[in-house]
Amino acid sequence: MTEMGRLVVDRVAAFIERLPDRPTSPPADPGLADLVGAFLAPPPEEAGELTALLDRLERATDHAMETAGPGYLAYVPGGGLYTSALAEFYTRGVNRYGGLAIGAPALAALEESVVRWIARDVCGLPSGSGGMLTTGGSMATFSALVAARHAHLGEEIGEGTLYVGAHAHHSVAKAARLAGIREHNVRVVPSAGDLRMDVDAAAAMIRADRDAGLRPFLLVGSAGTTDTGTIDPLPALAGLARREGVWFHVDAAYGGFFRLTERGRDRLAGTELADSITLDPHKTLFLPFGTGALVVRDPATLYAAHEGTGNYLQDAGSGDGLPNYAQLGPELTRENRGLRAWLPLHLHGVAAFREALDEKLDLTEQVYGKLATVPSLELLGRPDLSTVAFRVRPRNGDVAAADRATRRLLDRVNADGRVLLSSTIVDERQTLRICIVVHRTHGDRVAEALDLIIAAAAAE
Repeated sequence: MTEMGRLVVDRVAAFIERLPDRPTSPPADPGLADLVGAFLAPPPEEAGELTALLDRLERATDHAMETAGPGYLAYVPGGGLYTSALAEFYTRGVNRYGGLAIGAPALAALEESVVRWIARDVCGLPSGSGGMLTTGGSMATFSALVAARHAHLGEEIGEGTLYVGAHAHHSVAKAARLAGIREHNVRVVPSAGDLRMDVDAAAAMIRADRDAGLRPFLLVGSAGTTDTGTIDPLPALAGLARREGVWFHVDAAYGGFFRLTERGRDRLAGTELADSITLDPHKTLFLPFGTGALVVRDPATLYAAHEGTGNYLQDAGSGDGLPNYAQLGPELTRENRGLRAWLPLHLHGVAAFREALDEKLDLTEQVYGKLATVPSLELLGRPDLSTVAFRVRPRNGDVAAADRATRRLLDRVNADGRVLLSSTIVDERQTLRICIVVHRTHGDRVAEALDLIIAAAAAE
């Protein structure tokens, strides 16, 4: 067992050591189809050899976006802390059950300490708040929506309506569909011209729906949209939700942990007024993929919507006041998820995470300031978080040509293999994003990205 562990750890250490020099996207390889085909084959009857299997795995790992490296500036990545991976290895090795607290009370307390820290210290929810760790933001959003539906609609959900911004993450609409809410009852509130939800428009839509006999039950604000990192007017939305008697959910999957910084707390004010909040520790807490969180003002709302049991669990007993996470969400069988966050937080200290997030905000301001000096580029406002959105400025009003030039600029920058940007569509225009989140991304790689962007813009 020790020798096998060494073989794996050596491979991972070598992989991480090479990260600064690895291309952000895999090079073209005519053998990729054969590699994929080989991995689709069923397992063999006879035993294999670990070194040979690890060799195959390395080839598969090489054919992937380099989401862990310093040049990954696309989407909203996280990087994956090595210390969190060690914690997860330990968790899987001891294999303790995490659905009911009685299965491992001290480990349930460990996980609950992480959840309470997120709810109270990070998000600012009051004493008594709680929640659970999930596999990601989508599952967290789904459970929040189910809780809101149960609390405000009960069993009669047909006329329930919910309200999201024009730039809300698509997981909200997906969660609504999975929760049985009709697609045409998901209202998309327009922006107020600055990519933020128009509070007055939301209020008018809620009133109109109620006058029409519908049942508004949920208002969702974004604490950092995926497209541009823009933060909705959360205090005003919280006030609207309170006046209208609807559940207020904040999607802080991207932005939530920036509240660890002074700037983040100021910009994300209003998060603490929510009934529920989605966060993704695998984004701005830098943990490996598969780590989300849902925190709520009143955990009883989660219990009411998700609680369930069976005769075979009659001997399970209680966890002495500790939460049963199987009764807070849809999963009965689940691992103890706390250690993947608890170990890095206790090993490195919260200050290390705060400093890393402050660095990302500083680097983002540098990017914005530099790109704002390029006449051919149009920026979509000063960044709220760590995303700068920009595109080629139209010449003589030719928007279509500017969109084509924006796509060419993206291809030129990404072709270098040192950085990877991504694109989106904002206000029906092709738009590029540079998102600085990976903990391994520092000033040197950001400077390279700026040089590539400015050179590509000059070529247009």
